[in-house]
Amino acid sequence: MSRDFLTVRALTKRFGGFTAVDDVSFSVAKGEMISIIGPNGAGKTTLFNMLTGQLQPTSGELAFEGKVINRLPPHRRARIGLGRTFQIAKPLIALNALENVMIGALLHHGSVRAARAHAYAVLEEIGLAQRAFNRASELTLSERRRLEVARALAHDPKVILLDEVMAGLNPTEIADAIDLFNRLHRRGLTLLVIEHNLGVVRALSQRVIVLDHGVMIAQGDAEEMLTKPEVVSAYLGKRREWKPS
Repeated sequence: MSRDFLTVRALTKRFGGFTAVDDVSFSVAKGEMISIIGPNGAGKTTLFNMLTGQLQPTSGELAFEGKVINRLPPHRRARIGLGRTFQIAKPLIALNALENVMIGALLHHGSVRAARAHAYAVLEEIGLAQRAFNRASELTLSERRRLEVARALAHDPKVILLDEVMAGLNPTEIADAIDLFNRLHRRGLTLLVIEHNLGVVRALSQRVIVLDHGVMIAQGDAEEMLTKPEVVSAYLGKRREWKPS
């Protein structure tokens, strides 16, 4: 499997004297599903923000499909195929679910009619079509999480970065979300997932990348990573027997 679809080379982000991401390098193959894990403050969201252009790296290089994208603004990265969700869902609460998704759909579907049809198809795919005409403010937490995913899917991404989209969900909702992401993966979408629920990590990951204090400390198979001493230490703060759920 060629891992040159998305490439991160020596990526570093400093805020004054604080280094949030420190010399991180990895490559992603087309169609891979990868979890990025680590304790709070490990630099996971900062890494995502650099991948999608909300932050510019202090140093290092990002390449997508063989082209360096460091200078591309977020909307250009979205146009070439990088989609994402955010930790805190921020839908336009005065608009209904369909209108929220249409905004993303307009990126590749120029007419309002085409964008509307595509947005509705996305809502059907993620199981939210029955709420299409409800205002975003009326949606439950689980539905808002799905709407966030729908907004990312609306512009037909090749890669989608999911930032803790299952936070706050109950076990049934988590199981439904896992099923959704597995279905998206089977149709060819590449997924990078930030997740703290280690049961979810096991269920979704072909590979796991571990960050701690901005440094990539390990990467590999999920089962190997979740029992690796340095990974256990990073999560728990000390070495002891650990049985992830």
